[in-house]
Parts: sequence; structure tokens; C-alpha cells
Amino acid sequence: MDAERARLQQTESAWKRWGPYLAERQWGTVREDYSLSGDAWSYFPHDHARSRAYRWGEDGLGGISDDQQRLCLSVALWNGRDPILKERPFGLANQEGNHGEDVKEHYFYLDSTPTHSRMLYLYKYPQARFPYNDLVTVNRERDKKAFEYELLDTGAFDGDRYFDVFIEYAKVTAEDLLIEVRAVNRGPEEATLHVLPTLWFRNTWSWGDGSAKPRLTTPGPGVVQAEHADLGTYRLHCEGGPPLLFTENETNHERVFGGRSASPYVKDAIGRCVLNGEQDAVNPEHTGTKAAAHYVLTIPAGGTKTVRLRLAAGQTPEPFGQTYTDVLRERREEADAFYAGITPPGTSDDEALVMRQALAGLLWSKQYYHYDVGLWLNEHGLDPWSRTTRRNHSWYHMSSNDIISMPDKWEYPWFAAWDLAFHTVALAVVDLGFAKEQVELLLNERHLHPNGQIPAYEWNFSDVNPPVQAWAADFIFNLEHTLTGRTDLDFLERVFQKLLINFTWWVNRKDPEGRNVFQGGFLGLDNIGVFDRSADLPTGGRLEQADGTAWMAFYSQCMLQIALTLAPRNPVYEEMAVKFAEHFLWISASMDRVGDLKEEMWDERDGFFYDVLFLPDGSAERLRVRSLVGLLPLCASTTFIDTGGPHIARVTERVREFVGRHPELSGLASQDQAREGRALLSPLDERKLRILLSRLLDEGEFLSPYGIRSLSRHHAEHPYEFWVRDECHRVAYLPAESDSGMFGGNSNWRGPIWFPTNALIIRALIQLHAFYGDSFTVECPTGSGTRMTLFQVANEISDRLTRIFLRDTAGNRPVYGGQQRFQQDPHWRDLVQFHEYFHGDNGAGLGAAHQTGWTALVAAFFVLFRIPGGPDTLESGHG
Repeated sequence: MDAERARLQQTESAWKRWGPYLAERQWGTVREDYSLSGDAWSYFPHDHARSRAYRWGEDGLGGISDDQQRLCLSVALWNGRDPILKERPFGLANQEGNHGEDVKEHYFYLDSTPTHSRMLYLYKYPQARFPYNDLVTVNRERDKKAFEYELLDTGAFDGDRYFDVFIEYAKVTAEDLLIEVRAVNRGPEEATLHVLPTLWFRNTWSWGDGSAKPRLTTPGPGVVQAEHADLGTYRLHCEGGPPLLFTENETNHERVFGGRSASPYVKDAIGRCVLNGEQDAVNPEHTGTKAAAHYVLTIPAGGTKTVRLRLAAGQTPEPFGQTYTDVLRERREEADAFYAGITPPGTSDDEALVMRQALAGLLWSKQYYHYDVGLWLNEHGLDPWSRTTRRNHSWYHMSSNDIISMPDKWEYPWFAAWDLAFHTVALAVVDLGFAKEQVELLLNERHLHPNGQIPAYEWNFSDVNPPVQAWAADFIFNLEHTLTGRTDLDFLERVFQKLLINFTWWVNRKDPEGRNVFQGGFLGLDNIGVFDRSADLPTGGRLEQADGTAWMAFYSQCMLQIALTLAPRNPVYEEMAVKFAEHFLWISASMDRVGDLKEEMWDERDGFFYDVLFLPDGSAERLRVRSLVGLLPLCASTTFIDTGGPHIARVTERVREFVGRHPELSGLASQDQAREGRALLSPLDERKLRILLSRLLDEGEFLSPYGIRSLSRHHAEHPYEFWVRDECHRVAYLPAESDSGMFGGNSNWRGPIWFPTNALIIRALIQLHAFYGDSFTVECPTGSGTRMTLFQVANEISDRLTRIFLRDTAGNRPVYGGQQRFQQDPHWRDLVQFHEYFHGDNGAGLGAAHQTGWTALVAAFFVLFRIPGGPDTLESGHG
């Protein structure tokens, strides 16, 4: 067993006490918004971030903190030309970008072990003045049909005049961290770089709750001592004894509000001292709550300078002795051994690089998330009985104080419920324990609403995300059994009990007429619909959603599978299995019987599922948009294996009795589909399945060279238009960014490729193969004459998705499109980013640049199709 895996099997809390838990953007978040308007971006803009103390969390550049974010460390930089100290990545607020908010920096997560015993981060810093105003001005001037204006477009890296700043962490013990900052001058001339490793306390003392104020002092040259009532004493040792600058992590009220500051030494003092020579801005007594060591490095062309630091609890007699060098080397070797151990045989070097960076980005995307909604509302002058439309008022119970896997620590520095479920599937490849913790997190009493709703995301906890938590839990359960032989039934039972409450919420709240047809709203798919499905319809009436109903059919299947797994342990779960089988049958029947007519959602002419719009006059109309909405019924396909236990026979008999009492359910696609000890539940019979697959695998529709598109390419030449009075609502194929401002305009489901929905399609194909076997083949691509089994189709889609990141025959990675520096420059071409979504035709990365969370599923694809037992994991049970 390698050293990192051994650490994971110990009590994990100690080795994970320190990690990459800082956000990359705390400004512009809901938590920091105390405005009357609710405009979080404007209330706390980037311009305030250097001068204004945060209430709920901290941000930094390549930083770390303890798991309660009491003490933080990150690296600040200055190139001698910028107007401000570079303490955090810069990006555009929502209203500033032509495609919504967007980080405008180049940084990369190159490595991390699950316990963060070793981490490596790279930041590329221009030597020229950073073009803050240029990025804002040009992006504001561009309309939504134009590309975003990126940092590379500004010329900031022309002539290779930039620094590569590598920040590496290695733990000697759980509370003894080595930090090495290596600055490489890529430019043709000597250049100077100011490096300021910064240590500070999150401000917990300014909000009137009586918290004791911690302090930083210096017991000797190049040493900062941190004393905290709960955390204890730590020392930051800075090799070479550089000057130490101290101030307070307090708001500069003079600069931000025109008022008087609580202290003469404020948050932005170190930057003012370094950039403007304001020596009196920092505390001459060398004490405070924020401190930085000031290194000035003159680096020759092509040369490297190194800064070595050590942050440790208690005393460290020889902080930079031979142990420092030995431990750095050992942790690198251990990280190599750990990843070699989880990388399947036969994986190429390039595939291994992509897999490792995907998982590193996933692990770096952990963040300490602190949000006591009740306290936040009280600070807005509200109480639980206030009549208000204030954001998240109905979530008064919620209090989050946790390490959570985030979609993107700059663009989305808050959790999203369905994102997190997909994260756990990828996390299970690298850290099963943390994956299970994350599945359970939003189901605990501090998060799950008393009515059973799972909080969606910070901007609106009451919005509705797809219910994928049961699938994630069951997948992790099956994967753990495959990898380790363990069956954690306690985990599965805890999750089931909480999800039972959530399922009931769906039934009671999202099926308003009790007809098993569900109206979830936008369901995470943002602008995929003709209308904003979270808002009132401009037509009046209601929308019966094919995807909302399919999600609930899928949810029923997942809960059924979990109940069958738990039934041998406790017969009460047989009752639950019957309950969820009945739910599925009613939902499946309802998809064929919306309103008074049969086959409303399924359109026989087009061979596709559509949303159905019911108008106030009683008429109904299918919204003929061929999108993921109509493919999701395919995802609600699960094969159940008869393990021979008596509980299976009892459940089967009771379900047959139920169908016998309800002849209206006979003849469903899910009936009479049983063979060789396997039963299939699906809204699709074999005929409909073949029709839908012919569209899915048509390269003129959904099948891209890089995966499954979110909207059929058919709509490029045939846009769908729906007129409401004099207004045209139009859906056209958009393979790249959105051309509308719906949902902020920074997300697009009208053509690009998204990893989470592709993962569910792959899962469905494997499940269908488990039932139909090798005798069932289809053309892939449609019309090609090449026939494949459904397992081979699933593998083909997986290969197309992974192809996005791998070098092609010309040596280019499709993810970087036409960005030649990334394609050709040896210092850029092996740095992989895992975007939010990808161009529907050429695979280029789009949206958030670091949404490694669910895009890290690429690592799961490498593993599950190649490890021994991986395909069986996908087909057995319903994992």
C-alpha cells in the first residue's frame, strides 16, 4: 500500500485539517451582500476586495487554510508595474462581461493528493502592467455574438514577458507544512518580481458576537507567530529573514465608505506600503492580524528564484534543514505512487496526465463554505416571521460551516446541489471517504429544508436542481464494493432515509395536480427551453416537462435499487421497494398520457419527447425543440438483476399484483421486459428505443466528434420559433456561448457538450446493454453502416469526450481550440483546463475555465472502462 493510501485509511481529519480551502473570489457573492437591492456584484466589487474585510470567508492566490478558515496563507505578487498588489485572481462581474462573469487570469491546478500532503499550483503573471481596464472596457463593448476578450488577447504575454510562479505545498506532518514558491522568468531580459507570502486571520471579531481577537507577532527575524484561542499557536518561518509587514484584516473605511476605520492599520496597508512606499501604513510594532514577508527577486532571463517557507504548529528548531529537501522529494514520489496506483493499465502518458490534472483540479476545488442564513437575515433586519421577498428567507434554518467541493472557486464559489452529486462520482475515484461525506452533506439537518427540499445554490436555495443524489450514492456504494470488497450499508441507509423525505417533497410540491407529471422549473439546464422555465410563462397556463418527469422516473429507479440492496438486512425495505416500483410505473404511464390524449410527450412523427405547453384556453401544444429535455427519458433506464434472494421474489410478486389491480398500467414499455434473471424499467420499449437512438447517434443531430450535444444540430438550419402576441421566442443551435442574457448569459445549453448529462446517457446505454445484451446493435454513427452493441456505443461516447483533452495527430488539444499559445508553446501545451462545457462542433472549452468538478468525470471514464471489474460495476445493480 502506498503512503498516501495509508494516510487515507487513518483518521482522516488530522491530515485534511489544512488544505486548499480558500476561495478565489469572495467578493460579489450573496453572503457578502448587505445591499437593499440584492445586487451582490455591485455591492462588493473587485475594487473593494483589497480594502474591505469579508464577513463570511476569505480568498487568495494559490492559498491554503485550516478547515475552519481561521488562519489563512496565500502568495501575493507585484511586478513593479501594476496599480495594485496581485492578491487574488481578477475577473469580470456579471454585468461587465458579454457572456456573464468570467475570470481573466491563467492559473492551473497541477497536482494534489487527497489528504493534500502534496499540492502544486501554477500562476502565470505578466511582467507588463496588468490590463484591468482594458479587459473591462473591451468586454463591455462587445455584444453577445462576439467572443469574450481574454487576457491572452490583450498582448499581456507577448514576447514571453511573464513569470511562471509555482506554489508547492508538502506536509511533514498534519500540522507542519512546507511551502516552496518557484518563480521562473520566461522573458528575454532580467526582471524583478516582488513575492509576498501572506498570513492572516479571517475576521471573526468585528461582528459583535464576542469572539476573541487573535494576533500575529514576530518572535525573531523572518518568523511570524500566529496565536488563536481555538487553533493554538503556529509559526511561519521565512527563509533568509525578509522584511515583515504587519497590519490588521480590517476594512479601510476611509477608502471604501469615506468614514473612519477601526484601526490606523487596515487590510490594504501592505499593498500601499510596497507599491507607494507608505511606510506608515503598516504597524511599526510588528503586530496585527495580517502579515507578509517581502521578498524582492531579480531573476535573469530564463532563470528561477526560489522562496522557501514553513508553517508549523509549535517550535521548529531547524525549519530549512535537510528534512525540508527530503520531505519535498518524498511527497512528490508518494504522489506519483498514489496516482500510478489508481491509473488503469494501458493508459497512455497523455491520458495519465489529463486524468491526474482533472483529479488535482477537483481536489483543489474544495472550499470552506460558511453561511449561517438565519444570522445573515438577522443582520438584514429580518426574523423568521418577517414578510419579505429577501433572497433565501425561507431557509432560516440553514447553517453551513463545511468543506465542500465547489464547481469553480472563482466563478462559482458556492455549492450547487446537482453539481456536487456529479463531483462525488469523480471523487470516488480518488477519495471514497470524502465522496461519501459530500453525498450526505446537503442531506443533514443544517442543510436539508424541514419540508424536504435540498438547497439548490447560493443565489436561490429554493430553485430546483435535478434529483441525482440517489444515483450518486448508489454508484459510490457499488464502486467501493468493486475496488475494496466493502459494502457500506450504513452509508446507503442514511442516505436513503433522508432522500425519502426529499422524494416526498418532489411528489407534493412539483406534481401540482397529482398526475405524476412534474414541473421542476429550469432543472439546472438554464436556457435550454423556449421560455425561462423558472419564471411565469408569458402565455399563462402550465408546462408539462419531459425532463422533469424523466428525472423523477430515474429518481424512483435509484431509490428502488437502494431499497432492494437494503432489503436483505431489513425487510421493511421490501415495502419501500414496492413503493418506488409503483411510483415509476405511474410516472412512466403519465409520460404517455399527458392531459386527455395518449402519447403527448412522445411525438410519433418526430420520434422524440417534447415538453407540452397547456394554454389557458385548454388547448395544448408540443414545444418541438430537440434537446436533452427529450433525451432524458432514455436516462431513466435501469436493469435490475435477480440475485436470487427471497426478498426479490416477494417484491416481484407484489408489483405484479399491483399491476394486476391497475390494468391501465399494462402494456407499458417497462412491462414484459424480463429475461435471464434481469428486468428492465424504462419509459422506452424496444421500438421507441431504436428510434431515439437513431437521433442520439446522428452526427447531424446530437452526436458530435466530442460527445453528445445539448441541442440537436438540426436547429442550426431549422430554428424553433414560438410567437406570443408580437414577441418571438426562438431556439437555435448555438454550439458555443449563449447569445441571450437568460440566467446571466454565462451558461448555454443550446448546443454545447456537457459532461454530467453525457455521463447519464453513457450510464443508460450500459444499463440497456445489461438487459438486451450483444444481440442488440445499432448504427453508430447513424447511417454509417457500422454496427455496435450499446456497451460499445457507451465506450465510443466516452472516447469522444476524453478526446477533448488529448493531443490529436497534429499534437493539438481540442479543448484549446484556436489558442495557438496553448497548442504550441512548451510552457503551456501540457497545462489542461477543465471547462464548464465545450463547443458542440470542435470541442473547445467554454464557460467557467475551472469547473473541474463535474468535468473531472473524464477521470472516471478513464477508470471505469479500463479497471478490472469496472464495466461490471456499471452494469451490476444499477451503478
